[in-house]
Amino acid sequence: MGYDLVIFDNDGVLVDSEPLANSILAGYLTELGHPTSYEESLRDYMGAAVHRVHDLVRERTGQDLPADFDHTLHARTFAAFERELKPVPGVEGVLAALVESGTAYCLASSGSHERIRVGHRAAGLDEWFEEEWIFSSEDVGKGKPAPDLFLHAADQMGVAPGRCVVVEDSPLGVQAALAAGMDVLGYTAMVPADRLPGATGYFGDMNQLAGLLGLAEGAGSGYTGYSGGFSH
Repeated sequence: MGYDLVIFDNDGVLVDSEPLANSILAGYLTELGHPTSYEESLRDYMGAAVHRVHDLVRERTGQDLPADFDHTLHARTFAAFERELKPVPGVEGVLAALVESGTAYCLASSGSHERIRVGHRAAGLDEWFEEEWIFSSEDVGKGKPAPDLFLHAADQMGVAPGRCVVVEDSPLGVQAALAAGMDVLGYTAMVPADRLPGATGYFGDMNQLAGLLGLAEGAGSGYTGYSGGFSH
């Protein structure tokens, strides 16, 4: 497909964090008197910034969450990341293929910069991303599904939106990419394709992504560890 920039979502695409994070969020909301199942958390909050949790609870109940909600949620989530978080299977091979081909990449996440870095350290992905390749909803006024975050990432990386492809696994992320005028590949490991309408293509196994990106067949397949020293 010949894209100039690949923009990765983070949670669920680079790090296998969605099961952990949504289990913790559902449990905490339930503890606070807002009964929420794991499946409801995925439906309502997957791919969103934490302010969406506040907004939906207030809209549905007329109540505000506690002032320390974000702090407690993050502390519980980060502790789980440190214990259990792993990279999405196959994603390091994709990153190696991008490096081998000289294709620029970055990430644009609804999560905070702290959440991204904690997760990457725990999962062993921090070596793959320089600080200037990491973009958070903290950097823009509106998070997904608004296009602002993806447009900001493209601008900072010096690539026109039409030359970018986004890798997303959430409905909100796909909506944001489409609104930004970018192609988007929907990763369906957790969310079925029919909940990611409008995507340019779909894949359920991260090992398929290099082929969808038009990278050389077999690129990255022999990945044994990052040796550093590359740049975009």
